[in-house]
Amino acid sequence: MTTATDSEGGTLAVEIWRGKDAGQFETYTVPQRANQTVLDVVTWIQRHAEPALAYRFACRVGVCGSCAMTVNGKPRWTCRTHVSKVAGEGALRIEPLRNLPRLKDLAVDMTPFFEKWQRAQGRFTPTRTRNDPLTTVSPQSAGRKAADAGIECINCAVCYSACDVVGWDDGYLGPAALNRAWTLVNDERDGDRAGVLKAASSGGGCHSCHTHGSCVEHCPVGINPTAGIAGLKRWSIVELLGGKLP
Repeated sequence: MTTATDSEGGTLAVEIWRGKDAGQFETYTVPQRANQTVLDVVTWIQRHAEPALAYRFACRVGVCGSCAMTVNGKPRWTCRTHVSKVAGEGALRIEPLRNLPRLKDLAVDMTPFFEKWQRAQGRFTPTRTRNDPLTTVSPQSAGRKAADAGIECINCAVCYSACDVVGWDDGYLGPAALNRAWTLVNDERDGDRAGVLKAASSGGGCHSCHTHGSCVEHCPVGINPTAGIAGLKRWSIVELLGGKLP
Protein backbone atom coordinates (compact mmCIF):
# COMPACT_ATOMS: atom_id res chain seq x y z
CA MET A 1 0.00 0.00 0.00
CA THR A 2 1.23 3.47 -0.91
CA THR A 3 0.35 6.17 1.64
CA ALA A 4 -0.24 9.86 0.90
CA THR A 5 1.32 12.46 3.17
CA ASP A 6 -0.31 15.67 1.94
CA SER A 7 -3.98 15.08 2.71
CA GLU A 8 -6.15 18.18 3.13
CA GLY A 9 -9.44 16.55 4.09
CA GLY A 10 -9.15 12.86 4.77
CA THR A 11 -8.01 10.07 2.50
CA LEU A 12 -9.42 7.59 0.01
CA ALA A 13 -8.58 3.90 -0.17
CA VAL A 14 -8.28 3.31 -3.93
CA GLU A 15 -7.95 -0.12 -5.51
CA ILE A 16 -6.46 0.03 -9.01
CA TRP A 17 -6.18 -2.87 -11.43
CA ARG A 18 -2.53 -3.42 -12.35
CA GLY A 19 -1.28 -5.61 -15.17
CA LYS A 20 -3.18 -7.37 -17.92
CA ASP A 21 -5.65 -10.27 -17.56
CA ALA A 22 -3.42 -11.98 -15.02
CA GLY A 23 -2.92 -8.84 -12.96
CA GLN A 24 -4.23 -7.90 -9.55
CA PHE A 25 -5.57 -4.97 -7.56
CA GLU A 26 -3.13 -2.70 -5.78
CA THR A 27 -4.31 -0.34 -3.06
CA TYR A 28 -3.25 3.30 -2.74
CA THR A 29 -4.16 5.91 -0.17
CA VAL A 30 -4.98 9.18 -1.89
CA PRO A 31 -5.75 12.65 -0.45
CA GLN A 32 -9.44 13.44 -0.59
CA ARG A 33 -10.27 16.91 -1.89
CA ALA A 34 -13.35 18.98 -2.62
CA ASN A 35 -14.89 18.51 -6.10
CA GLN A 36 -12.42 15.71 -6.86
CA THR A 37 -13.09 13.51 -9.88
CA VAL A 38 -12.09 9.90 -10.32
CA LEU A 39 -9.72 11.00 -13.08
CA ASP A 40 -8.10 13.37 -10.56
CA VAL A 41 -7.53 10.37 -8.30
CA VAL A 42 -5.98 8.25 -11.06
CA THR A 43 -3.76 11.17 -12.10
CA TRP A 44 -2.60 11.73 -8.51
CA ILE A 45 -1.60 8.07 -8.25
CA GLN A 46 0.31 8.19 -11.53
CA ARG A 47 2.13 11.39 -10.59
CA HIS A 48 2.87 10.72 -6.94
CA ALA A 49 2.77 6.97 -6.29
CA GLU A 50 2.94 4.81 -9.43
CA PRO A 51 4.58 6.49 -12.46
CA ALA A 52 4.17 3.33 -14.56
CA LEU A 53 0.37 3.31 -14.23
CA ALA A 54 -1.21 3.10 -17.71
CA TYR A 55 -4.50 4.87 -18.46
CA ARG A 56 -6.04 7.11 -21.10
CA PHE A 57 -7.37 10.64 -20.99
CA ALA A 58 -7.34 13.72 -23.21
CA CYS A 59 -9.77 16.61 -22.76
CA ARG A 60 -10.59 16.16 -19.03
CA VAL A 61 -13.95 17.95 -19.54
CA GLY A 62 -16.32 15.28 -20.88
CA VAL A 63 -15.84 15.83 -24.60
CA CYS A 64 -13.54 13.06 -25.86
CA GLY A 65 -14.70 10.04 -23.82
CA SER A 66 -11.21 8.53 -23.74
CA CYS A 67 -11.02 8.38 -19.93
CA ALA A 68 -13.80 5.78 -19.59
CA MET A 69 -13.10 3.13 -16.94
CA THR A 70 -15.05 0.83 -14.64
CA VAL A 71 -15.59 2.56 -11.30
CA ASN A 72 -17.05 0.54 -8.44
CA GLY A 73 -18.46 -1.92 -10.97
CA LYS A 74 -19.97 0.55 -13.46
CA PRO A 75 -18.52 1.99 -16.68
CA ARG A 76 -18.16 5.77 -16.44
CA TRP A 77 -16.33 8.79 -17.79
CA THR A 78 -13.90 9.35 -14.95
CA CYS A 79 -13.48 13.05 -15.72
CA ARG A 80 -17.16 13.67 -15.01
CA THR A 81 -17.53 11.26 -12.12
CA HIS A 82 -17.11 13.03 -8.79
CA VAL A 83 -15.64 10.96 -6.02
CA SER A 84 -18.26 12.22 -3.57
CA LYS A 85 -20.99 10.50 -5.61
CA VAL A 86 -19.40 7.07 -6.00
CA ALA A 87 -16.94 6.49 -3.15
CA GLY A 88 -19.00 4.73 -0.54
CA GLU A 89 -17.25 4.87 2.85
CA GLY A 90 -14.23 6.52 1.25
CA ALA A 91 -13.34 3.59 -1.02
CA LEU A 92 -12.92 3.28 -4.80
CA ARG A 93 -12.25 0.31 -7.05
CA ILE A 94 -11.10 1.27 -10.56
CA GLU A 95 -10.74 -1.23 -13.39
CA PRO A 96 -10.49 -1.13 -17.19
CA LEU A 97 -13.68 -1.29 -19.28
CA ARG A 98 -15.34 -4.69 -19.57
CA ASN A 99 -15.73 -6.61 -22.84
CA LEU A 100 -12.50 -5.28 -24.39
CA PRO A 101 -8.98 -6.80 -24.33
CA ARG A 102 -6.82 -5.41 -21.54
CA LEU A 103 -3.53 -3.89 -22.68
CA LYS A 104 -2.13 -2.78 -19.34
CA ASP A 105 -3.63 -1.52 -16.09
CA LEU A 106 -6.60 0.72 -16.99
CA ALA A 107 -5.99 0.84 -20.76
CA VAL A 108 -7.94 -1.42 -23.14
CA ASP A 109 -7.60 -2.28 -26.82
CA MET A 110 -10.44 -0.52 -28.67
CA THR A 111 -9.85 -2.47 -31.90
CA PRO A 112 -12.81 -4.91 -31.52
CA PHE A 113 -15.14 -2.01 -30.78
CA PHE A 114 -14.23 -0.15 -33.98
CA GLU A 115 -14.10 -3.32 -36.07
CA LYS A 116 -17.76 -3.86 -35.20
CA TRP A 117 -18.55 -0.36 -36.42
CA GLN A 118 -17.08 -1.47 -39.75
CA ARG A 119 -19.12 -4.69 -39.74
CA ALA A 120 -22.27 -2.63 -39.17
CA GLN A 121 -21.25 -0.41 -42.12
CA GLY A 122 -21.19 2.55 -39.81
CA ARG A 123 -19.68 4.85 -42.41
CA PHE A 124 -21.49 7.42 -44.48
CA THR A 125 -21.73 6.65 -48.20
CA PRO A 126 -21.97 9.94 -50.10
CA THR A 127 -24.26 10.40 -53.08
CA ARG A 128 -22.80 13.74 -54.15
CA THR A 129 -19.34 15.18 -54.68
CA ARG A 130 -17.96 18.31 -53.09
CA ASN A 131 -18.76 20.12 -56.33
CA ASP A 132 -22.49 19.37 -56.08
CA PRO A 133 -24.92 21.56 -54.14
CA LEU A 134 -25.68 20.44 -50.60
CA THR A 135 -28.70 18.23 -50.00
CA THR A 136 -31.45 19.99 -48.10
CA VAL A 137 -32.89 17.89 -45.26
CA SER A 138 -35.88 19.17 -43.33
CA PRO A 139 -35.17 19.20 -39.57
CA GLN A 140 -38.83 18.30 -39.06
CA SER A 141 -38.73 15.10 -41.12
CA ALA A 142 -39.18 11.80 -39.28
CA GLY A 143 -35.84 10.49 -40.54
CA ARG A 144 -33.95 13.60 -39.45
CA LYS A 145 -35.48 13.44 -35.97
CA ALA A 146 -34.63 9.74 -35.65
CA ALA A 147 -31.03 10.36 -36.73
CA ASP A 148 -30.71 13.36 -34.41
CA ALA A 149 -31.63 11.20 -31.41
CA GLY A 150 -28.51 9.07 -31.84
CA ILE A 151 -26.03 11.28 -33.66
CA GLU A 152 -24.13 12.59 -30.62
CA CYS A 153 -22.30 9.31 -29.88
CA ILE A 154 -18.56 9.96 -29.38
CA ASN A 155 -17.35 6.32 -29.41
CA CYS A 156 -16.37 6.13 -25.74
CA ALA A 157 -17.44 2.43 -25.51
CA VAL A 158 -19.21 2.87 -22.17
CA CYS A 159 -22.36 1.26 -23.60
CA TYR A 160 -20.28 -1.56 -25.09
CA SER A 161 -18.73 -2.22 -21.69
CA ALA A 162 -22.12 -2.12 -19.97
CA CYS A 163 -23.80 -4.49 -22.44
CA ASP A 164 -24.43 -8.00 -21.07
CA VAL A 165 -25.01 -9.42 -24.55
CA VAL A 166 -21.54 -8.32 -25.67
CA GLY A 167 -20.19 -10.19 -22.63
CA TRP A 168 -22.03 -13.36 -23.64
CA ASP A 169 -21.70 -13.15 -27.42
CA ASP A 170 -18.40 -12.00 -28.87
CA GLY A 171 -20.04 -11.75 -32.29
CA TYR A 172 -22.67 -9.21 -31.23
CA LEU A 173 -22.10 -5.83 -32.85
CA GLY A 174 -22.98 -3.92 -29.71
CA PRO A 175 -25.13 -0.87 -29.00
CA ALA A 176 -22.79 1.81 -30.35
CA ALA A 177 -22.33 0.23 -33.78
CA LEU A 178 -26.05 -0.44 -34.10
CA ASN A 179 -26.92 3.06 -32.95
CA ARG A 180 -24.66 4.36 -35.71
CA ALA A 181 -26.40 2.10 -38.23
CA TRP A 182 -29.76 3.50 -37.11
CA THR A 183 -28.64 7.06 -37.78
CA LEU A 184 -27.51 6.09 -41.27
CA VAL A 185 -30.64 4.21 -42.36
CA ASN A 186 -32.57 7.34 -41.39
CA ASP A 187 -30.24 9.67 -43.31
CA GLU A 188 -31.77 10.29 -46.73
CA ARG A 189 -28.39 11.52 -48.01
CA ASP A 190 -26.69 8.14 -47.46
CA GLY A 191 -26.16 6.14 -50.63
CA ASP A 192 -26.28 2.63 -49.14
CA ARG A 193 -29.06 2.57 -46.58
CA ALA A 194 -30.17 -0.88 -47.72
CA GLY A 195 -26.63 -2.20 -47.24
CA VAL A 196 -26.44 -0.72 -43.76
CA LEU A 197 -29.76 -2.29 -42.79
CA LYS A 198 -28.63 -5.66 -44.12
CA ALA A 199 -25.37 -5.49 -42.17
CA ALA A 200 -27.10 -4.33 -38.98
CA SER A 201 -29.72 -7.10 -39.11
CA SER A 202 -27.44 -9.99 -40.08
CA GLY A 203 -25.89 -12.45 -37.63
CA GLY A 204 -24.77 -10.70 -34.46
CA GLY A 205 -26.83 -7.67 -35.37
CA CYS A 206 -29.92 -5.97 -33.96
CA HIS A 207 -31.92 -9.18 -33.46
CA SER A 208 -29.34 -10.40 -30.94
CA CYS A 209 -30.20 -7.54 -28.56
CA HIS A 210 -32.05 -8.70 -25.42
CA THR A 211 -33.31 -5.18 -24.64
CA HIS A 212 -31.81 -5.07 -21.14
CA GLY A 213 -31.31 -1.32 -21.45
CA SER A 214 -27.87 -1.17 -19.81
CA CYS A 215 -26.65 0.96 -22.70
CA VAL A 216 -29.37 3.52 -22.00
CA GLU A 217 -28.67 3.54 -18.27
CA HIS A 218 -24.95 4.20 -18.66
CA CYS A 219 -24.66 6.40 -21.77
CA PRO A 220 -22.90 9.58 -20.61
CA VAL A 221 -24.55 11.75 -23.29
CA GLY A 222 -28.08 10.44 -22.84
CA ILE A 223 -28.45 8.46 -26.07
CA ASN A 224 -30.96 5.60 -26.16
CA PRO A 225 -29.33 2.88 -28.32
CA THR A 226 -32.07 0.43 -27.32
CA ALA A 227 -34.65 2.56 -29.13
CA GLY A 228 -32.53 2.67 -32.27
CA ILE A 229 -31.95 -1.09 -32.15
CA ALA A 230 -35.69 -1.64 -31.80
CA GLY A 231 -36.16 0.56 -34.87
CA LEU A 232 -33.69 -1.56 -36.82
CA LYS A 233 -35.57 -4.70 -35.81
CA ARG A 234 -38.89 -3.29 -37.01
CA TRP A 235 -37.47 -1.90 -40.24
CA SER A 236 -35.61 -5.09 -41.12
CA ILE A 237 -38.72 -7.24 -40.59
CA VAL A 238 -40.81 -4.94 -42.76
CA GLU A 239 -38.17 -5.04 -45.50
CA LEU A 240 -37.84 -8.82 -45.20
CA LEU A 241 -41.59 -9.36 -45.51
CA GLY A 242 -41.60 -6.98 -48.48
CA GLY A 243 -38.91 -9.02 -50.22
CA LYS A 244 -36.40 -6.17 -50.08
CA LEU A 245 -34.02 -7.79 -47.59
CA PRO A 246 -32.39 -11.16 -48.42
